[in-house]
Amino acid sequence: MSELSSVTGNITIPYTPPPETPKLPPREWVKENLFSSKFNSILTVVSSILLLAIARGLLSFIFNPERQWNATATNLRLLMTQAYPESQYVRIWVCAAILLILTSVSMAIWRTARVVALPDLGRRLLSRGAILALLTLLAPFSGRATLIWLLTAAVVAGVGEGLRRFTNDDQATTTLTLLLVTLSGLVGSLWVVPYGHHSFLMDRTPRVLAEPGTVAMTTKLPWTIMLLIAVAAYFLGGFLRERLPVNATRITVLLLWLMAPPFLLYLVLRDPSFEMGHVFGTDIPIFGVYAVLGSALLLWLSRPSTGEAGRIVAALVLIVGCATFLTPMRMIVRLDMLLLAAFALAAHTFSGGPRAQKRYIFGWLGVLVVMSWMVTAINTPSTVKVPGGFFIGGLSLTLMVAIFTIVISFPLGLALALARTSTMPIFRLLSTWFIEFVRGIPLITILIFFSIMVPLFLPKGMHLSEVTAVVIGYALFSSAYLAENVRGGLQSVDRGQHEAAAAVGMTTAQKTIFIVLPQALRAAIPPLVGHCIGVFKETSLLAIIGLFDILYIARYVMPNQTEFMGSTKENVLFVSAIYWIFTYQMSKASQRLEQRTGLGER
Repeated sequence: MSELSSVTGNITIPYTPPPETPKLPPREWVKENLFSSKFNSILTVVSSILLLAIARGLLSFIFNPERQWNATATNLRLLMTQAYPESQYVRIWVCAAILLILTSVSMAIWRTARVVALPDLGRRLLSRGAILALLTLLAPFSGRATLIWLLTAAVVAGVGEGLRRFTNDDQATTTLTLLLVTLSGLVGSLWVVPYGHHSFLMDRTPRVLAEPGTVAMTTKLPWTIMLLIAVAAYFLGGFLRERLPVNATRITVLLLWLMAPPFLLYLVLRDPSFEMGHVFGTDIPIFGVYAVLGSALLLWLSRPSTGEAGRIVAALVLIVGCATFLTPMRMIVRLDMLLLAAFALAAHTFSGGPRAQKRYIFGWLGVLVVMSWMVTAINTPSTVKVPGGFFIGGLSLTLMVAIFTIVISFPLGLALALARTSTMPIFRLLSTWFIEFVRGIPLITILIFFSIMVPLFLPKGMHLSEVTAVVIGYALFSSAYLAENVRGGLQSVDRGQHEAAAAVGMTTAQKTIFIVLPQALRAAIPPLVGHCIGVFKETSLLAIIGLFDILYIARYVMPNQTEFMGSTKENVLFVSAIYWIFTYQMSKASQRLEQRTGLGER
C-alpha cells in the first residue's frame, strides 16, 4: 500500500447537518412569507378570499338544516361492514382488537414516538384555535352554538399561547402522549356528549328511530375496551423490546402483519365450517406429501454443490406447476406445486451449510402450513349468511381489496422491475411487453374483464368468486405501475455497489437481494407510497362493477331507502372524508419513513 493511500485511508470526513431555519414569531412569519412584496400581498389577499368563499360554501352545505345527516348516522354499520349479522358482530370487534394490538406493539418496537417541544405544540394549538374561530364565524350556526364554539376556540388558543410564552425548548412531550390524550377525549365523549342513538330495523315500525342521549352501549363500550387494549399492547411492545432481540422481534411482527389479513378475513370473519372428515382424509395427506417430498427436494437444491443441475430441476418443477392448471385437479395441489417451484428457484440463493439448509426447510414448512390452511378455509362453506355474493362489504371490503392488491402486487412488481433491468433478453422483452400492455388498458376495463370474462375460461371444477377475480386483476394492473417505480430506484443505485458485491464473491441473486434492492427501495419510497395511495383511492371503481364497497352503498343503497331518499350528496361527502383521512395518514407515514431513513438528506 502506498504512503498516500495509507494516510488518506484513515481520514474521516465528519457529517455536518444543514443549518436550522430560525423560528420567527407569528407576526414576523406572516410578514416574511405572505406579505414580503406587493405581488405576494395581492396573491395572499386574493387566495384568502377564494379559500374563505370555498369554506363558507362548504360549511353552509354541511350545517344546512335540510341536510339528511341522520342517513349517515343511522347507516354507519352498513357503511362499515354492509349486512354482516348483528349476532356475530363480536367478530368485527375481535378483528379490530387484533389490528390495534399489532399496531401498538409495532409502535413500541420501532419507537415511532417523536418528541415535540412544548413551545412548538403551543404554536400549533394557537393556529388551530384561530382556524377554529374563523370557521365558526363562517359557519351558519345559531347564536348559542356560535358562542360555544368560539369559547372552545378561545380555550384552545389560550392554552397554546400559554405553552408558547411560559415554556422553553427543553420542555417537551411525545406524539404518542398527544395521541393518547386525543383518543381518550374522543372515546370519553361517547359517554358524555349527546350524539344521539340512531337505529334502523327492517321488522320495526318505524324502521328508523333517532333517540336523544349518548350513543348505544354496543358502540361506546367496545370502543372503550379497544382503547384500553391498545394502551396495554403498547406497554407489552415496550416490554418485548427490552427483553428480546430487536431484529428477531421485528421480523416476527412483520410476519404477523403479513398473516393477519388472510387470518382475520377467512378464519375470524368468514367463520368456515370445516368438514373434519374431508380435512383428515384429503387436505392433511396432501400437505404431508408436499412436506416430505418438498423438504427432501429443497434439501438437495440448497446444497452449494448442487450446481446447474439444481436450476434445471427447479425450472422443471415450475413447468409442472403451470401445467397443473391445464388439467382437472384440486386447487390446493396446484397452489402447493407453484409454492414448491418458487422455493426451488430460490434455493440456490439461500444455499449454505446445514444450519442455513435447516432454516430454509423450516421456512418452507411454515409457508406450506399457512398456504394449505388458507386454501382449505377458502374452499370451506361459511357459517355467516348475508345477502349478496360476499360475506362482507362497505369500508371493510374497500380495505380488504386495497390491502390484498398491494400485498400481491408488490412481489410481482419487484420481479417485473428486475426482469426489465435484466441482461437476459427473454425476461427483459416479456416484462417490457407486459408492463406496456397493462399500462395501456384502463383499470375499469381490467376489472370488468376479470369479473365477467375470466370465470368463463377457467378449467372445469375451478371457480373464482367475483371479489377474488377482481383482486387478481387489480393486482396485475398495480404490479405494472409498481414495477416502473421500483425500476427507477434500481437505476439510482451506483454502479460501484454492483462492482463491490461482485468483488466479494456474491452471486447475482445475492447481490440483488442483499445489496441492490435495499438501496433501490429506499430511493423509491415516495413513488411507492404514492402508488399505494392511488390503489386505495381507485378501489372506488368497484362500485361500477356492482361490488358493495363503501362508495356503492353510499351512492346507490342508502339513497334508495324510503326514509333517506335524496341523501346522495351527504353520503358521498362523508365517504370522501373517509378516503381523505386514510390517504392523508399514509402520506404522513411516508414522510416519517423518509425522515427515519434520511432520504433526501444524504
